[in-house]
Amino acid sequence: MKKFLFASVGSAVLLSMAAPALAADMAVKAAPPPFVAPIYSWAGFYIGGNGGWGSSHKCWDVTNFPGATVVPAFREGCHDATGGTAGGQIGYRWQASNWVFGLEAQGNWADLTGSNVSVFVPRWTNNSKIEAFGLFTGQVGYAWNNVLWYVKGGAAVTDDKFRGTVTTAPFQGFVFDSASETRGGGVVGTGIEFGFAPNWSVAIEYDHLFMGNHSNSFTSAGVLGAAVIPVGGVFRTDSIRQDVDLITARINYRFNWGGPVVAKY
Repeated sequence: MKKFLFASVGSAVLLSMAAPALAADMAVKAAPPPFVAPIYSWAGFYIGGNGGWGSSHKCWDVTNFPGATVVPAFREGCHDATGGTAGGQIGYRWQASNWVFGLEAQGNWADLTGSNVSVFVPRWTNNSKIEAFGLFTGQVGYAWNNVLWYVKGGAAVTDDKFRGTVTTAPFQGFVFDSASETRGGGVVGTGIEFGFAPNWSVAIEYDHLFMGNHSNSFTSAGVLGAAVIPVGGVFRTDSIRQDVDLITARINYRFNWGGPVVAKY
């Protein structure tokens, strides 16, 4: 009987000692894995499209008419050439922690048109149009996971067309001289971009183009101009100052993204 009691007590002691170890072992095995939060990657090549609205502010000063220098230059007036734009962009970005760096080339068709009656000669109207522009920029940005804010800056080029038209009847609207140029300048801008899928992102961007002051020679095209200067000859010279403001919506597709690349515990 004593042996049975001692055996029973010994078994109870062993079981009581083993129970915490078994419980601890079971608790470790049952613990859920640590939470892993993905970090969005902005690195890689991308290509995309954009569209929006633009406004080009232009001021005209006549410096030569016709064949005689105007001293001092006479201000003909200013106007805003406004309209739509659409185009595409291609670029590459690097990412270091939350900082993002990139290079981008953008090309756009545009239809920014405007006009004003000349103060110099009210019988004519000055017309302008930007038909296209290109931007070549560097970028620096800061990312909050799938949200990226960036600034950009670099070179800009615009394709400009200028016309002088008759203001009054009976030849109202007839072109009497014209000029065109490809103008270079600079651009600064900023945007905010949202990644909504592993390879896709959308952005809203604002850009300001500093296109400077250029001298443009207008050639005679007939009607009023032909009465003073033969067709094809220089009718007048204007110094035209120009700035451009752009607001565009953009969508980009990234290549070799591969989804989230960094884990955060």
